[in-house]
Amino acid sequence: MPGIGGSLPIAKRRTMINHTELSVLIVTDVDGDVGIPWSGFGAGMDHVRVSHAFGLPSDLSAIHAILTTGKSIGTIDIDRMLEFVEAGGAWLALVGLSDVLLPDAFGVQPGPVGPRSELRVLFTDPASILGVRLPDAVYVGGFYQPLIVTAEAVETVLYVDWHYAHSSVLAIRSYGDGYLASTTLQDFAPQMIRQTLYRLLRHFQNEAPGPDTSLGIGILGYAPSVGRLHGLAAGNTPGFQLVAACDLNARQLVQATQDFPGITTYADAAVMAEDPLIDLVVVVTAPNSHANLSMQMMAAGKHVLCEKPLALSTKETEAMKEMAVRCSKHLSCHQNRRWDPDFMAIKAILTNGMIGEPFYVETFVGGFHHPCGYWHSHAPVSGGTSFDWGAHYIDWLVGLLPYPVEAVIGTRHKRVWHDVTNGDQERIQIRFAGGREAEFIHSDIAAVRTPKWYVLGTTGAIHGDWRDITAFGMDPVHYFSKTDIPATEMMPDITVYRRCSKGDVEQIKPVLPERNPLAFHHNLADHLLWGEPLAAPLADSVKVVSILEAAARSMAHGGSVETINEK
Repeated sequence: MPGIGGSLPIAKRRTMINHTELSVLIVTDVDGDVGIPWSGFGAGMDHVRVSHAFGLPSDLSAIHAILTTGKSIGTIDIDRMLEFVEAGGAWLALVGLSDVLLPDAFGVQPGPVGPRSELRVLFTDPASILGVRLPDAVYVGGFYQPLIVTAEAVETVLYVDWHYAHSSVLAIRSYGDGYLASTTLQDFAPQMIRQTLYRLLRHFQNEAPGPDTSLGIGILGYAPSVGRLHGLAAGNTPGFQLVAACDLNARQLVQATQDFPGITTYADAAVMAEDPLIDLVVVVTAPNSHANLSMQMMAAGKHVLCEKPLALSTKETEAMKEMAVRCSKHLSCHQNRRWDPDFMAIKAILTNGMIGEPFYVETFVGGFHHPCGYWHSHAPVSGGTSFDWGAHYIDWLVGLLPYPVEAVIGTRHKRVWHDVTNGDQERIQIRFAGGREAEFIHSDIAAVRTPKWYVLGTTGAIHGDWRDITAFGMDPVHYFSKTDIPATEMMPDITVYRRCSKGDVEQIKPVLPERNPLAFHHNLADHLLWGEPLAAPLADSVKVVSILEAAARSMAHGGSVETINEK
């Protein structure tokens, strides 16, 4: 593999964390074939520049990598391509189902096309830097087609199991100062495959993180539950290492050292900010302190992951964004429920068009329970009822309906729980561009819950019912033990309804993906170390705060129609 290393020079764009630019040219053939079998290459990555051309442009000096398909290889000047590679460029040839021969310099040729099959794809080197935080294997569709090695010094990066043998499907070879890569894979839908190809191009740039690269993590505000969650995730995320925790409460620091022996503890955030071993600070304090502490850490040279909600006002989020840009530091929000299986399943259903175009989404959380006595129930600290669970649920709505917000209406009831300052029930209605609508309700006075999910599309609907689960276990003294699992942590019963051509409505029970408790932190590490896109980008978290703030204004004015300024 090519050498690893190199610094990350500051780009001239107004971004937060800076990653070296990757300029990719996709060669388009005369028939208009875009030359790549998946769309959106580079999406969510500001440092990636993607362009298309019919054949090769006259000037390739600003290009780092060129992607071609077997179909487009016949339209380009092979000698110029090899000169480009020899001078330090990269050529990735996608030759699945192709019978066009590759130049001899690749050291491989596409083999005969076999039967269509589900193929198990694995890394030849399980410890490869390309595969860090990725699954050990992934199943892809398509026709079996091996790469036949024809020369020396060819390295197989990915292979498939075929008849109890390893068949190369992604191979690389150095050529001059550059690199040649080819693959016969045809299914690029699996995230692992797309990440591998992107990482390969970064590797060719000498911009891959070293095998021992690790970011030191400091937790600011060691809550017994959330603080420990971040500590466990850091310890189980390659590329992260928990090194410190800070809290005003000495007992919390004792708990932190019991949970994670060997870490350094601080009672003062300013002192922790001076620790040179800390690269990323996780802010886990009460919401009314998120903005100030996050900006303090970024000013001290630390990247910041802030608990939800990101802040309590757009004034605060704008100041946080400006600080991140000024200091060239990462800032994002812990929107970990983007990986909840029910949300992921609904997102996939909408993406695949199973219910047509979604235009209405309702979601609900709550019950009839006395609010807790902690700061969560005190509006000046928490922001109010909707700023708690609403920070997750509004984020879901923003993720499912990624359109500009035209209007927000909020209503509040204060009828039962007078010992706390939060509202008893709050409802937020959002109108997106194109007339699309969404509604969120958080109620602590709902003796009967409405469905967790109710989604309408132009050809169908999604219904998600809450599930109340009680777990029983053996108890040697009391014969058995009983534990009620919180409904918010159980996956709802999801049903998809689709109108068929004959007019009747069919019901489908979708398979929910497995929960991966490390997915958020793995994605964050992939972003910080590789520049890969965040599943929950900062812009969405800022938008969530804007909606919550607008809803609070509306509630204060008896349900007035409010607007937000999306930048």
